Amino acid sequence: MRNFRVTLTLLIGVFILMTGCGKEEKEEQQSSKQVVSNNSESSDKGRVEPKGKREEKSMKITPLPDTYKELENLPVGKDSSYIPTATKEEKMQAIELFKDLPNIKENPSQKELDNYYQELLQRVQKDFKGPETLFKQMRFQSFGNPDIEDSRYQFKDNLNVEVILDSSGSMAQNAGNNTKMDAAKEEIMEFIRELPEGTKVGLRVYGHKGSNADKDKTLSCSSSEILYPIEPFVESEFESALKDVQPTGWTPISLALNEARQDLMKYDGESNTNIVYLISDGIETCDEDPVSAANKLYKSNINPIINVIGFNVNGEGQRQLKEIADSTEGIYQNVEDQDGLKSELNKINDVANSWKEWKEKGEQSIDLKEVQNGLEIFNYITEEESKSLNEKDQINLLVYTFQQNSLMSKESRIYLEEKNNKYHEWIDLEIEKFNSELKNINQQNYQQAKKILEHKYQINTQ
Repeated sequence: MRNFRVTLTLLIGVFILMTGCGKEEKEEQQSSKQVVSNNSESSDKGRVEPKGKREEKSMKITPLPDTYKELENLPVGKDSSYIPTATKEEKMQAIELFKDLPNIKENPSQKELDNYYQELLQRVQKDFKGPETLFKQMRFQSFGNPDIEDSRYQFKDNLNVEVILDSSGSMAQNAGNNTKMDAAKEEIMEFIRELPEGTKVGLRVYGHKGSNADKDKTLSCSSSEILYPIEPFVESEFESALKDVQPTGWTPISLALNEARQDLMKYDGESNTNIVYLISDGIETCDEDPVSAANKLYKSNINPIINVIGFNVNGEGQRQLKEIADSTEGIYQNVEDQDGLKSELNKINDVANSWKEWKEKGEQSIDLKEVQNGLEIFNYITEEESKSLNEKDQINLLVYTFQQNSLMSKESRIYLEEKNNKYHEWIDLEIEKFNSELKNINQQNYQQAKKILEHKYQINTQ
C-alpha cells in the first residue's frame, strides 16, 4: 500500500510538471501573435526564457521628463536637425539613417514599443531651454542697471572685449553659403567695427597650427595665439591679423581659456568691464578640461563675463559648450549659420553702446527696457514652441515612413504617435505657463524679477 502511494504521488508530480510545460508553450505561442503588456511574469523561476524575453527584461525604460528642467538637461540628439521624408529618395535615406533602431516588425510588446520611442526620441531630441536662459540674456541686455548687484554687470571706466576663435579643421566646413571660418571672420570684423570708440579689443585663436591628423596632435594642441592684443581698435591691423587665420588643427579650448587669463591679467575687474566671447564649432579634443579652465578665468581678479557661441555644433559639442557657459553664469547660444552669429554678436554691441551712453552722461541711466524684454520673451516662447512642434512632427513623420516600408505595424505606429502627441502636449502646456509668468515678471523691477525667477526656476545667479 505504501509503494502504491509513493507511485501515485510521483505520477501526480509528473502530470503537474507536464501540464505546466504545456501551458508555458501555449503562452509563448500566444505572446508572439499580439502586442502584450509587460506586466505578466512566469511563475516558474527556474526555466530558461527565450532570448527575446530576456532582452525585454534587460531593457531600461527611462521615464519621460515631468519638469522643464529635466527636459532641458536631456542631451541634444545627434539627428536633431530636420530630416525630410517627402520624396521616395528622402524616405530611403531616413530609413538608412535609423536602421540601427530596435527591430519591432514582429508584434512587439508595450515595453518594446516604449523602448523604441525612447531610442528614437534620443536621436532627434531638440535643445529645449528653460526660462533661466532668457533671464541670463535679459540680465546681459540690462548691463549697467543699478539693481544688478553682480559687479561684472556694472559699468566701469574701461570696457574690454576679447574674442576667442576656434581655428580647428572642422571650421572649414560649410554653414549656409559660407564656410564656418569665413562666416566667423566676416561677422567678427563687422562686430568689432561697430564697437564704440574707447573699447579695447583682443583676438585669440586656437588650433591654427599643424593639421587635425593624429601625427600633428601635439603641435596643434599646443597652438593658441593672441593675434591682436587687448588694445584700442585699429581697423587695418585687426583686419590683417584676422585675415591670416586658417582652419587647420585640433581643438585646444582649455589652452585658449588659460591663456586668455594672461591676456587680460592687467585689466582687473575693479576698474574694467571684461567680456570674453568663445566661438567654437565643437568640443575640446586635446584631452584637457575646458570647464575647469573657464572657472579659473571666471574666478580670477579679471572678473569677466564669459559667453559662448556654438557654431553649427552637434549634440555632444553643445553639451560641453553649454557646460562651460553654465559653470561661469554665462550665456550659451548655438547658431546654425552666419545670420545667427551676427545676431549673437550684435548683443555685445548693444551692451557696448549702453556703456558709451553711460560714459557720456556720467550716470547710470539704464533700466530693464520693458519693450525690448517683451520682444525677448516673445522670441523665447516662439522658439520653444517651434522646437516642440518640429520634434513632434519629425517623430510622427518618421514612424509613418517606417510603417509604410514595413518596419512596423499600423498598430505600433498608432501607439507611438499617441505617446508622442501626449508627450508634446505636456511640453506645450509648460511653455504656455512660462509665457504668462514671464510677461508678469517683466512688469517687475530687476530685484523683484530675480527673486521670482529664483523661486520658480531655482536659478543660481550671482
